[in-house]
Amino acid sequence: MVESWGRYPSALHVAEAHPLWRSEIALPPERPVLPFGLGRSYGDSCLNDGGALLRTSGLDRFISFDTATGILRCEAGVTLAQILALAVPRGFFLPVVPGTKFVTVGGAIANDIHGKNHHRAGTFGRHVRRLELLRSDGSRHELAPGDALFSATIGGLGLTGVITWAELLLRRVSGPAIQMQAVPFRGLPDFFSISEESDSSHEFTVAWLDLTSRGHRGIFFRGEHAPGPARAPKARAAVPLDLPAVNALTIRAFNFAYYNAQKLVSGEKLSHYDPFFFPLDGVNHWNRLYGKRGLLQFQCVVPGREAITAVIEEVVRGGGASPLTVLKKFGEVESPGMLSFPRPGFTLAIDLPNRGEETFAQFARLEALTMEAGGALYPAKDARMTAQTFARAYPRREEFVRHIDPAFSSSFWRRIST
Repeated sequence: MVESWGRYPSALHVAEAHPLWRSEIALPPERPVLPFGLGRSYGDSCLNDGGALLRTSGLDRFISFDTATGILRCEAGVTLAQILALAVPRGFFLPVVPGTKFVTVGGAIANDIHGKNHHRAGTFGRHVRRLELLRSDGSRHELAPGDALFSATIGGLGLTGVITWAELLLRRVSGPAIQMQAVPFRGLPDFFSISEESDSSHEFTVAWLDLTSRGHRGIFFRGEHAPGPARAPKARAAVPLDLPAVNALTIRAFNFAYYNAQKLVSGEKLSHYDPFFFPLDGVNHWNRLYGKRGLLQFQCVVPGREAITAVIEEVVRGGGASPLTVLKKFGEVESPGMLSFPRPGFTLAIDLPNRGEETFAQFARLEALTMEAGGALYPAKDARMTAQTFARAYPRREEFVRHIDPAFSSSFWRRIST
């Protein structure tokens, strides 16, 4: 059984292929086909119900690394964790990382991922120098920025073909340390003020919100790469079974404890990059805490303070308390893909237990608010948006369609194309 990270919706795949060599990739005869990395998308963009999956995790080799320039070429199944393990001891770091390092390079490109430094570095796709794309007719295309098929493949959800390798430009760093600061705040006006100040002074910025509290208190995290010692955490916890532990009572208790724990250690400190960028990676299979029905994540971007405030107030009215509510301001850096999600404005991400129609109705209200504000939803996190919403939020959709490989599709694409 293949699931996305959110475990909703379910999908039945009729065939799978597991290539081990990029020179000998054979697509399964069943159609349609979809590349599949590690399945860290939350909804159905990595699923292909009734079709075939091409698992790329076996394509996990480094091809070359120039330590004079920071140019790394690797196969599409290499994970961000593997790149960091290779690069950081040599004085380099990935230019953009999401909230988990357990993502393949192919998946990072297909979803044009973003991170805490979007206001400085933009998306992952901006740092891809070249890639090779295998199409279903057997042709191989070496693509670079400026090629239309390259722009379609960045953020293209795996629909333009199979990425076999990619060449990335890494950035120099002095070591594994991050000089970070946790800043408690009370209310969205405080967040807006701290965000404005921090984006001009810090490369990495993001906020955690406690929507169970009066006034929406939270913790603003900001940081920079820094010299100095930093020890990686050794022990990793794990959730061994499906334990539906996320409910109103446990969320309120967790949020109270987390806010006060961060408040106690607020101020500047030197941290290893791992807990700063990837705090949830410290708990294996944390999605099991939402039970067998799984979770849904709503992530939007809207252009303005009033719009994001309205979305947050709707979350609160709907009882959408969550231990994982993240708020950040995107910058002005243009995204390179035809279907890239990031654009100027504020982005909110919230994880909610799957309670069926109750959750679906709340997501529909949030989707409507997002559209009224001229915003967009993130395909990599989505399980519910309508075809009308997608068409409005992604105006280059028709241009992108011309580059889809006819043998490729996904559950997500069929859902938003009807």
